[in-house]
Amino acid sequence: MPDPNGFLRYPRRMPARRPVPVRISDWREVYPPAGEELIREQAARCMDCGIPFCHSDTAGCPLANRIPDWNDLVRTGNWDAAVESLHATNNFPEFTGRLCPAPCEAACVLGIAGGDPVTIKQVEVEIADAAVARGLTPRPVPAPSGRSVAVVGSGPAGLAAAQQLARAGHAVTVYERDDAIGGLLRYGIPDFKLEKRHIDTRLAQLAAEGVEFRTGVNVGVDVTAEQLREQHDAVLLACGALQGRETDTPGRALRGVHQAMAHLVAANRVVAAGEGRPALATLPDGTPIDAAGKHVVIIGGGDTAADCLGVAHRQGAAGVHQLDLYPRPPQARDEARDPWPTWPWILREYAAHEEGGERVFAVAVQEFVDDGTGAVRAVRIAEVTVEKRAGRRIVTTVPGTERELPADLVLLAIGFEGTEEQPLLAQFGVSRNARGAIDSRADWQTEVDGVFVAGDMHRGASLIVWAIAEGRAAAAAIHTYLGGIGALPAPVHAASRPLAV
Repeated sequence: MPDPNGFLRYPRRMPARRPVPVRISDWREVYPPAGEELIREQAARCMDCGIPFCHSDTAGCPLANRIPDWNDLVRTGNWDAAVESLHATNNFPEFTGRLCPAPCEAACVLGIAGGDPVTIKQVEVEIADAAVARGLTPRPVPAPSGRSVAVVGSGPAGLAAAQQLARAGHAVTVYERDDAIGGLLRYGIPDFKLEKRHIDTRLAQLAAEGVEFRTGVNVGVDVTAEQLREQHDAVLLACGALQGRETDTPGRALRGVHQAMAHLVAANRVVAAGEGRPALATLPDGTPIDAAGKHVVIIGGGDTAADCLGVAHRQGAAGVHQLDLYPRPPQARDEARDPWPTWPWILREYAAHEEGGERVFAVAVQEFVDDGTGAVRAVRIAEVTVEKRAGRRIVTTVPGTERELPADLVLLAIGFEGTEEQPLLAQFGVSRNARGAIDSRADWQTEVDGVFVAGDMHRGASLIVWAIAEGRAAAAAIHTYLGGIGALPAPVHAASRPLAV
C-alpha cells in the first residue's frame, strides 16, 4: 500500500543541476544521479489515486506506464520489481525519463489547484538507470516465426517496434540512412540532455535479441521499395517528421540563417567525433554553423530552441537572444484556459535558460538584415499581438516598436512540417497528407497493404513517449498481420490524440 501521507510529509524536490560554469564547459548531462534517499522520498509522495490520470493514454502517459505501481515499489526499496514493472510498458525508459516533458506530471492529482505533482519523470529515470546498472538482460526468442519485417528509420518508434517484433519471434532488420542508429536521439538531441552511451547500451540489447541494423542505407535510393518488399513480409515506415518549417521573411537566403536542426546535427557530430574532433561545427558542405564568438538569434520557444540555446552556450557564443511570437506565459496553470488534467500553457524554464541568453516574448522578425556581402548582420524585430479567429492565427504588428538585434547566426526553430519528401514515398505508393504526415488505417497500415507507419511520420512532430507508444502499437498490428501467436500490447490506437479542451 502507498503512504497516504507522503505528499503531506515531503515537498516536491529535484536533484540539483550541475553548476552552470562547470556544465557549459563540457557536454555531459545537466542532471547528476539522484540519491536513493531523495528518490524514495519523492516516490512516497504518490498517493496511488483511485483514478490515476497520470497513466491515462489521453490525459497522461500514452504508454500507460504503471506509475503508481513503480512509485510504491521504489518507496519500499523493491528496485528489481520496479524495473520489471516499468519495462512492462516502456521499452526505453532511460530515453523518456530524460527527454519526455512529462504529460503524466501535468495530469497528476497532486497538481490540482496549483499543487506540486509527483516527480514522476525523475523516478522513472532512476529506475531505468538502476536497470542498466543491474545489466539489461536480452530476451531472445526461442522459436523463430519464419517471418521477416523491415523497419525503415531508427528513432524511438522504429526501435520500439523492432524490439517488440523481435521478441515475438520475427526476423527484424532496421534500415537507417545515417551512419549510426538512433534517429534524432543520436544526432538531434544534445548530449547534455542524453549522453549517447544510453543509446548504445540499449542497441546492444536489441542486437542480442536478434535485431539486425543496417546503417548508411537510404531506402528509395540505395535499396528500392520493391527490393525491400521482396525481402520482407512486412514493412514499417518510421522515418520521423524532419521537414523544418520555413519562413518567407525578407533576407531568409542570407548566409548565416539556418534551420535549427542543421545546427544541432552539426554540433552532435562534433561531439560524437570525440578526441581529435574538428574545432568548429560545419554543415556537410563545410559551411560553418558554429556559435563560437557569434551573436546568435534563435527563433522559436520550444524544446528545439532550448536545445540550440544550450549548444550555443557550450560553443562559446558572444550573446544569444531567443525570440517567441507569443506573450510570456503565466507561471501557473490557467484553469479557465487549460483545465486539469490537460497539458497547460505555462512558462517552461529549461536548463539552458539558467545558463544565459535573453528571452524576448511577443515579437516577430520583420527582416534578416544584410551586412552588404550577403551575410546576416542583424534581425529587425517588432512587437506583435497574436489572436485566434475561426481557428486561424492572426499576427498584428504594433506600430513604432521596430528595433534591431545583432545576429551573426540565426536559427529557425519554428516547428516541423511533417515527414520529408523523399523517393521512398513514391516507391511505396504512399503520399503525405495536408499536415505532411502519412495516414494509416485503424490497423496502422498505409493505403498499401503490408506497409505500416508509426511515430512522427504518422502523427507529425510529437513527444518521444507518443513515438514509443505508436511503435509498440504498430508492432502489435504487424504481429497480427503476420499471423503471429497471441497478441502484443497496443497502448494507443491509430487515431489516438492527447486530451484537449
